[in-house]
Amino acid sequence: MGRVKSTAIKRLGDELIQRYPNRFSADFETNKEVLKEIKNIKSKKIRNILAGYITKKMIQIEKTGL
Repeated sequence: MGRVKSTAIKRLGDELIQRYPNRFSADFETNKEVLKEIKNIKSKKIRNILAGYITKKMIQIEKTGL
């Protein structure tokens, strides 16, 4: 099983997906680059956790067709 994401990561990830739905994809590396452009996140670890969460959510969205 994976690690549990904090509420702040989930909240920010969901907000960014709603605000920029066409910028994110199911590719982790692409999402990292998009986050660099959109948000000024100084911590590399937090940026990677957020990009991973967004990637997971985008895969779920693609599977369900929403």
